[in-house]
Amino acid sequence: MEDVKNRGWKSLMEGFPWFDCDGCYPLPAYSEFMPSPIIGQKPLGKADNSIFTDDDPWGMKITEIEEELELRPGISHIGHQIMNNITRLGRGLTEHHIHGHGGKNLTGNPYWPAELAAKAGKLEHERFVVMLPMMLSRTQDDKGRVTWTFFGSSIHDPEFSFWKGFYRSENEAIDNADFDNFFSSVFKGAYGLKAGDSGQLYKAGLRILPCGDDSRLPGWTDKFRISVTGPFDDIRFLLTFKPFSELPREIQDSYLNGRIHLLPFPGSLVFWGMPTYERLRKHMPEARQIALHNLVARNRGIGGMRVTQSGWFHEPHPDNAKHNINEELILNSFHRTHRWEKIHRYQDELNQSVQKIKIAKALFSTEPDSLGLYDKPLARNCQIWDHNFDLLLNGPRANRKEIYETEKKILNGGLFGYRFFYPPMKTGRYSIYWIRPLVGWLNAGNGEPEFHTGLPAGFITCYHEKDSKMDNPVELWPRIQQRKFYLSALRDFTNGHDHYAHQTSRNIISLLEAWRMQGEKPLKRTLAHRLLNLAKHKTLEQWLDELGIHTSDKDAALGMRQYLETIIEPAVDVNLPEPITYDRTATRSFEEAWWNEIKYLAHGEFVNKDNADVITDPVTRSQVKKQERDIEYVGNYFINRYRKIIAEAGMEGKAFCGELPFKWQTDFEYSLFGGWMGNQDGSLYERNILMVIPGKNRKEAVVFGDHYDTAYMEDVYDKGSGGTGARISANGADDNFSASTTLLLSAPIFLDLARQGKLERDIWLIHLTGEEFPSDCMGARNFCRKLIEKNVKLRVPEGNEIDLSGTEVVGLYVMDMIGHNRDNDHNIFQISPGKSEASLRIAREAHTANMIWNNLVPQLNKSGERAHLGPGKRVTAAENIPQPAQHLAIHGEVRTQYNPHSSIFNTDGQIFSDMGVPVVLFMENYDISRQGYHDTHDTMENIDLDYGSAFAAIAIETVARVASSKQAGDSFS
Repeated sequence: MEDVKNRGWKSLMEGFPWFDCDGCYPLPAYSEFMPSPIIGQKPLGKADNSIFTDDDPWGMKITEIEEELELRPGISHIGHQIMNNITRLGRGLTEHHIHGHGGKNLTGNPYWPAELAAKAGKLEHERFVVMLPMMLSRTQDDKGRVTWTFFGSSIHDPEFSFWKGFYRSENEAIDNADFDNFFSSVFKGAYGLKAGDSGQLYKAGLRILPCGDDSRLPGWTDKFRISVTGPFDDIRFLLTFKPFSELPREIQDSYLNGRIHLLPFPGSLVFWGMPTYERLRKHMPEARQIALHNLVARNRGIGGMRVTQSGWFHEPHPDNAKHNINEELILNSFHRTHRWEKIHRYQDELNQSVQKIKIAKALFSTEPDSLGLYDKPLARNCQIWDHNFDLLLNGPRANRKEIYETEKKILNGGLFGYRFFYPPMKTGRYSIYWIRPLVGWLNAGNGEPEFHTGLPAGFITCYHEKDSKMDNPVELWPRIQQRKFYLSALRDFTNGHDHYAHQTSRNIISLLEAWRMQGEKPLKRTLAHRLLNLAKHKTLEQWLDELGIHTSDKDAALGMRQYLETIIEPAVDVNLPEPITYDRTATRSFEEAWWNEIKYLAHGEFVNKDNADVITDPVTRSQVKKQERDIEYVGNYFINRYRKIIAEAGMEGKAFCGELPFKWQTDFEYSLFGGWMGNQDGSLYERNILMVIPGKNRKEAVVFGDHYDTAYMEDVYDKGSGGTGARISANGADDNFSASTTLLLSAPIFLDLARQGKLERDIWLIHLTGEEFPSDCMGARNFCRKLIEKNVKLRVPEGNEIDLSGTEVVGLYVMDMIGHNRDNDHNIFQISPGKSEASLRIAREAHTANMIWNNLVPQLNKSGERAHLGPGKRVTAAENIPQPAQHLAIHGEVRTQYNPHSSIFNTDGQIFSDMGVPVVLFMENYDISRQGYHDTHDTMENIDLDYGSAFAAIAIETVARVASSKQAGDSFS
């Protein structure tokens, strides 16, 4: 690859957009390949100026919440494990991970020659100062948590990586005072010495011996530099990254005899000299990360940094020769996780008691016992090599053939190294790492490890996807933000009275971020309240009053309250807009139509409603009479219904409905699923169903969506819970025909608005296919891909195609389960926006629609037919439809990314958010432990008519408000 002309972060955007062509932006299932989080500029939507700004071309912003809650505690947690291994090496303890199998990692390692190894355990003056350049990045997991992740040591040489951290831009070094402060900390912590400015450091005997090209060192280091020829007389502390074997003999002897200190400890640099990983590096440049990565145990990143699992596994085979194996390095099993696990996003699923699976099965197996209901092979997110350190598989770059060939080699037996690898964050076509030094030592007083997390903060490297050697990065520098009230939220407020860690801190930051994202305009008071994760009965004023109980610093509580009052409007807005659609939805006829439509879709003629459910296995065949899949018939039903609605509205030729067809493509073969097989042989295909309702501006559209497939019933499948293993589709009353029905009933309302000329832009009603496992958000991924590649071509029943590629989606509301009123926390629903400013903007419209509804409810309940009614009740098996009840005021919580109860990352909504589509999830107050989710109880007995019909009415009103707003595009207010 040609050298990149570094123009700072703007270099990352060269060629953007490169993906607006057919097939240029693949989106595989996250369950088969967890992709990079995209930062700065997503394929769709506007650039995120919270990370890169025009006035700082060399900078990348790091937020306070990342630094305080992830990076600093993560560095300490990781650092203790690394220091433990490095001190064991220096003390001559041989049974540890640095040696590797048979000591191969240190054989011929220039940083640990024989004369140094012979002195291990005898270097009484050694304080084990480390200055290890680590590679960090943000990755995402199967619960949508984007967290800083430890990848290992820098792939660049340690001297280059260390000194780059003393710059602010390509040609601007940080002030030498930061260098002085840094080494003063090292001297005081490791040696108990006091030192101040550069003159004192020089007098204390600090010198620097560069490895060769000293142009990488800042100019203010000149006075400290020496050459390999000396003089060496005044040296007490020598900062050098040279391999010990290449140091002048006089320096070696002085160190071994305790007359000088080498900084860093020479044994801490062995990771750059291991012949094993250097061999692997020839085929995979990230290999240099792995030796250091192996020293740290797997961690999910809850309250720190994420660390993926790495190690070795041994696959026995009768014909396989024995290897020189260090059993301490063998890690043959893997704790699988998936996004449907019944734990909260703030909980660590690795602490759950579960059965682990063999590594080889986790990586490759598509057998039923390995897949279960929610698991797929993980080979694409893994790197694998053999005992000779020859690369077998670089998962993120692998194709189906390479995966298959690797599986065959492993099944033949042997010793294999591996690392689960979730790709680093990306901007454009560049992968981004932060090379940040791990600086630590053994404290001069108590001998315990301690760490320095201040300057130097390191630097950032960005590698183009075509830079296969990763030797031509764009370089940036971190800008760790220090905003007063963000830091106060994170440092001054404790967890003592919180339901989960940092609840108060995250609530405060939700308000601060919402204020920032809406242009620093005061937040409406009701919106501010709904942004907080609180008990339902607690008011905003009560929460503000109680800030003091979450901190011992009363001044901090008072200051925070006063500041929050300046970013929140002082009074509740009583001048709500007039409703647009509630005259059509706040009626008994709407309730009855909503109920009966769900009942037909869930309990009528459609049985097998999972995309994979062409029934092929004997166990399921024995329990299901109908063996063809019904997803085609459901789609046909929607199309026919919409065509009839269009005709009844007199909108033929103006509104239209059809399908967006595509093929189910995967990285692995799933021959046990008849639906998947039909896609491969061409007898079946998948499709999203789309209805287009015209507005005045045909170049903009508001999308209103659902998913219309249902999941397998876990209580029937799971043998551990008494199931038989049969893959039978759930009825899907709540998940997700409560949403599908809402789309169907919205169509005549929106058509009527279109006919009256009240829609400023189009409305698209989309039924997405394949949200449930094993297809895994298939329809959402395909729809996003068509939007990105500008290839949205609607096939209508007449056989023609209508090209919609020139229309911009300015907002998308996706519904997933809106009919169940949670038993232990009534009358709450989610308005969960994606991570963009535009997503929060359209979430505000949903909040407004909710406020209008709740304001209207008392008036509605005073009318004759509702005046003396009580609350709604669920049906029993003998009843047909619930009796009329009072209209229900429901509480829509605006759950942003800082609220761990947001469910957007467990649905199709995550795909849209990741790709930059302004998106909001509408979902009930999801109870992860209730009956009625992916089981036999997802029936009409689980639907609350008063709650669900109110929720449907609010969702329809929201879409109507955005579609009829005269504000252009992303400027809805």
